[in-house]
Amino acid sequence: MKYQGQIVDHRYGKAGVRLLRLDRSAATHRLFEATVQISLEGPFSEAYSAGDNRRVLPTDTMKNTVYALARRHEFDTPESLARLLARHFVGTQEQVEKASVDVAEKPWLRHADRSAAFIAGGEERFTTTVVASAEGESVSSGIDGLVILKSSRSGFEGFPRDEFTLLKETDDRILATRLEARWDYADAANVDFAAARGRIQTAMLDAFADHDSRSVQHTLYEMAEAALAAASEIERIFLRMPNKHYLLARLEPLGLDNPNCIFVPTDEPAGMIEGTVERVSA
Repeated sequence: MKYQGQIVDHRYGKAGVRLLRLDRSAATHRLFEATVQISLEGPFSEAYSAGDNRRVLPTDTMKNTVYALARRHEFDTPESLARLLARHFVGTQEQVEKASVDVAEKPWLRHADRSAAFIAGGEERFTTTVVASAEGESVSSGIDGLVILKSSRSGFEGFPRDEFTLLKETDDRILATRLEARWDYADAANVDFAAARGRIQTAMLDAFADHDSRSVQHTLYEMAEAALAAASEIERIFLRMPNKHYLLARLEPLGLDNPNCIFVPTDEPAGMIEGTVERVSA
């Protein structure tokens, strides 16, 4: 017996499109490197159910579009590139009802005052998602992969215990995480995205450093509050902060003490802490 069904949700696109744009128009060169993902939605169900490709723009075309528009147009942030692409697909392909474009920028740092020498940044990426349709456009931005650590003003005490609890309470521990943050703009029409990102990142890092942390959850909320205070353009922010554990090394068998100075770094298993904080209307 042949079972029949109806497709109720679908989209398709191109992922992992890597781009490096080198601007030599001035004496001081500029680099922009990013990875792009494109997702299109529209009346494509017959491509799935009947193999009808008349409305299916090839994903290879999407890849080529990234390079062509990067050559034709000026942009200097992941948001401006994502907007350029999302608007293009909605504006030039009548069958496309919604285009979602994700851009993750890899930062490069200029070496001293050299005009054409760069050093790759750390693991962090500057991210954005732009969704364009006939109804309008939304922009969310963020930071992913920013590894941060503080060696004081962090503890974890007062938690419930049961028969399987081995963790000791402490008021002095290393707090480290690989931060992922994503924020939504209330109105992205006239936002200086680079300036807003800079204010948000600085505010979060200052809060992380200065906060007397009773838990990762406690510090997450403090960082989110700082971000909302620093950028009136955003209406909510999501943070994911997995624990990067540094376990105290056992030196007693070697006849040595260990006054919180020798640790074993571990990545897994890791605590996973995340939360979204929204601005409260006045």
